[in-house]
Amino acid sequence: MPTITIEPATSDRFGDVQHAFDGGGDGRGCQCQWFMLTNAQWNQTSQPERAAMFEKEIAAGPPPGFVAYVDGEAAGWVRVGPRTLQPRLGRTRIIKAGTQEPFDDDSVWVVSCFVVRREHRNTGLNAKLLEVAVDYAKSSGARVIEGYPIDLAEGAKSPNDLYHGVFSTFQAAGFREVARPKPDRPIVALTVA
Repeated sequence: MPTITIEPATSDRFGDVQHAFDGGGDGRGCQCQWFMLTNAQWNQTSQPERAAMFEKEIAAGPPPGFVAYVDGEAAGWVRVGPRTLQPRLGRTRIIKAGTQEPFDDDSVWVVSCFVVRREHRNTGLNAKLLEVAVDYAKSSGARVIEGYPIDLAEGAKSPNDLYHGVFSTFQAAGFREVARPKPDRPIVALTVA
């Protein structure tokens, strides 16, 4: 049985997050900046610029997410934080149409991004990352935690589409569906305070 540990993303773990990103999917190119930038800003930045932004964000703290280790090797990532710090979410039609929470409320947190290296997929690592993200949000004053997962019951998706997380993982963690703006895109929420 492998040993799994999950640690906050801090400056000394930036290289480990990059290793998790290297394992497949869009993590390397995105640098977990998709929701941090408007579309215009995204189109004006390169991958190295996004990596520098991400490194600066981690250094400034508090940790914007967590890195998972399997037997000491960085294997996964999850982003969690106040929704107000992720400006693209408020500009995304399906999220705006389905959320029940005001976009200027700092007590609404979101679990917005997952990355798991290919060799560690389908092992339950996302569920463990989600559990830690929820605990962190609770201890940091979140009132509600939202997610925007993919419902695989509505059809298979490429691994690149799964950075949102999977609906069944959020359901198993106690999130409830609050809207479904598209057949495969529920909006889920967990009230924690």
